[in-house]
Amino acid sequence: MAGSSGGTTAGGSKKARIEIIPLIDVVFFLLATFILFTLSLNKSSGVTVSLPQSSTNEPRDPAGTVTISITEENALAWDKDPISLDEFIARLQQYKQTAGPDARILINGDESALYSSARYVFDEIRKVGITKVLIETRVMQPGAR
Repeated sequence: MAGSSGGTTAGGSKKARIEIIPLIDVVFFLLATFILFTLSLNKSSGVTVSLPQSSTNEPRDPAGTVTISITEENALAWDKDPISLDEFIARLQQYKQTAGPDARILINGDESALYSSARYVFDEIRKVGITKVLIETRVMQPGAR
């Protein structure tokens, strides 16, 4: 029986075989796809900055938050849009009115940004009455200080 799959028994009936190699390939493909997809979900929507390190870094959920970025040059960005200080205050007040008590802000500050810039952002957020503020950091490498 050339070209037949599966073995035959002494009685002549075919024995069923399960090919496991293609199954393993499919499982690894699905696993890799799932991992890549979940990694892309956890990115903040701010501009790219060099985040400071923290040993107490915790996972956070950026869904439903507005990302305020402070760049190395101490410029501000609302999500990915560069904005001036006047625009920042106006957008902050508008966001507080539309989001209400559930307003959440994610501060995404460059580690080289001046402290005074971060303090200014915090002060303006408190002035409009937003209390849910998250700070984006990256995990501190072992042995680093």
